[in-house]
Amino acid sequence: MSAETGLKTVAEPATRPPRIWEIDFLRGLSIILMVFYHLFYDLWALSGISKFLGVSIVLSNIYWTVAQYFFAGLFILLSGISSTLTRNNIRRALKLFAFAIVVTVATYVFDSSSAILFGILHCLTVCILIYGLTLERSGPATCAYAGAAVLGLSVAVFLAMKQATVRFDWLLPLGIHRPTYSAADYFPLLPWLGVFLVGTALGKSVYAMKRSLIPRQWPMTFINIAGRHSLLIYVVHQPVILAGLYLLGLLR
Repeated sequence: MSAETGLKTVAEPATRPPRIWEIDFLRGLSIILMVFYHLFYDLWALSGISKFLGVSIVLSNIYWTVAQYFFAGLFILLSGISSTLTRNNIRRALKLFAFAIVVTVATYVFDSSSAILFGILHCLTVCILIYGLTLERSGPATCAYAGAAVLGLSVAVFLAMKQATVRFDWLLPLGIHRPTYSAADYFPLLPWLGVFLVGTALGKSVYAMKRSLIPRQWPMTFINIAGRHSLLIYVVHQPVILAGLYLLGLLR
């Protein structure tokens, strides 16, 4: 109610805080690298091509494996940071779960022997859900300790699995499965939940003010735009790649 006019005033809509430039950039960079990795994988595994622009794309090479885990790990770490910047984590988790189911069904229809049962979307769904239900109101130290505990448990499970033979896959989300299990995309909670929780610790400390660490606003880039739409890119990129390879006659 205005004191001068006696009339009710319409509240102006709250403005959203500016996006954090470097998080969008790094997320965009990781999703673009992931797209290229999957392109190279499809060329190698489905088209029998071992070189692209003179570079070897035999992805069984240890260097490619390290590269894959680096940018996928960066993406998961950033997802942990982003989860501290929103209050809608349960809704985000349910949205991701819907997309994860679509990915599972689509890959099972395409090739049931390598269907994605617990890929990066499934992993992030559970990570965000766990965080939203248990640690959302915790401090950065608690999140860091939880992340360290998960990473430590991951090492213990890895060493134990080297000494034992697993004959079942029902603990697949935890990284425990038969030696013969294979999938086009597999990111178990051990160790990736630990990486995610380290991200939440960074979000609650480094980004506690929920603003960019860059002192001035940098110009928008294609990579930042990709970072803003990373989920959409992740969902559609494989069908687009496969359709392109089919039209070019490169699918065997």
